[in-house]
Amino acid sequence: MTPQTDPRAGAAVKAADRAHVFHSWSAQDLIDPLAVAGAEGSYFWDYEGKRYLDLTSGLVYTNIGYQHPKVVAAIQEQAARLTTFAPAFAVESRSEAARLIAERTPGDLDKIFFTNGGADAVEHAIRMARLHTGRPKVLSAYRSYHGGTQQAVNLTGDPRRWPSDSASAGVVRFWAPYLYRSRFYAETEEQECARALEHLETTIAFEGPASIAAIILETVPGTAGIMVPPPGYLAGVREICDKYGIVFVLDEVMAGFGRTGEWFAADLFGVVPDLMTFAKGVNSGYVPLGGVAISGAIAETFGKRAYPGGLTYSGHPLACAAAVATINVMAEEGVVENARNLGASVVEPGLRELAERHPSVGEVRGVGMFWALELVKNRETREPLVPYNASGEANAPMAAFAAAAKQAGVWPFVNMNRTHFVPPLNTGEAELKEGLAALDTALTAADAHTEG
Repeated sequence: MTPQTDPRAGAAVKAADRAHVFHSWSAQDLIDPLAVAGAEGSYFWDYEGKRYLDLTSGLVYTNIGYQHPKVVAAIQEQAARLTTFAPAFAVESRSEAARLIAERTPGDLDKIFFTNGGADAVEHAIRMARLHTGRPKVLSAYRSYHGGTQQAVNLTGDPRRWPSDSASAGVVRFWAPYLYRSRFYAETEEQECARALEHLETTIAFEGPASIAAIILETVPGTAGIMVPPPGYLAGVREICDKYGIVFVLDEVMAGFGRTGEWFAADLFGVVPDLMTFAKGVNSGYVPLGGVAISGAIAETFGKRAYPGGLTYSGHPLACAAAVATINVMAEEGVVENARNLGASVVEPGLRELAERHPSVGEVRGVGMFWALELVKNRETREPLVPYNASGEANAPMAAFAAAAKQAGVWPFVNMNRTHFVPPLNTGEAELKEGLAALDTALTAADAHTEG
């Protein structure tokens, strides 16, 4: 699709947005959203005809890119046949989506409860865990994000939680492993793993194991920084959960459906949780959909006891038809393998080469098509390029980097002192190299704020 220039239409779209749309996570008077005219594959463009390579995959959900013709056709076909139907009925697209998801989830996570997105998937997973165990508390990690609804945001371990933190949500936080900024004075991954597990078990002991319903972790934390857990950590958490009868919940809303080069990130670590949340990549975000994959033991809890929860649009036929088509496209076109192979052969070496050239890059970390560059003022001290949760003038260095990236033709994912490299999973080698070259240019803006 060739971008068309129509500034007048763009101005009208922008004016209506500014007059009536209330944007999430934003001070409404301080934002200037780009008016988007169209998108295809790994690119989108504005009404001025400027095209951007999307290194964000939307909000890390367009795993098969924009406007995939097979998924668009599936939505059109489903709309013509059965646009919607209540969740209490068996509907073909819903049943088939559940079957395809269950085929790919690890272990016996064979029952699928559908939601409208990731946050309500987390809400329901925690409700299930509490009802299954009869316990009130949930442990979650600092440097995490689990969604914007009330329970999910209270589980979240980043500043977006602060304005909504009720201090009564039954949540206890702990430090997960993060060797680059270790809370455990570790020098190796082995030390970080062992000390993080000891810290978690000590936290459980002091909170009272019999009061804890669940531990929830992002399998690979997403917005919080893409910190891939060290070998043995998630297996260690699984053992701790089994020891104390705690439900282990893995949040795969961002990491799932191929993002890490496996269908689910849990497969990287050989770990099976009791509950697993998903959304985003399940249908590349074409129609809102999320869900909880449920183990046999927890499903049995609600075999003859009603589960007290549901949604009007649970398993919406259009969303499920999009999921069926997306999963089939991913399988037929080798999308997961592409993420794994090009992540290892193009993205990782390309990002590490950038780190060698740019003093602002403190660490490169990730897997598959799920990568982060941590930007610093000083590599020796590891001082972040901007302070934690910086805004306004304090965030100027990251703002300058983001502006330079857009000028170079890519749309960057920027959070705190990091930029994430998270393009669609079927992005080709030439496009990936285009993105890396643009980042190479943009990082010079960050380098200008380094010391020494």
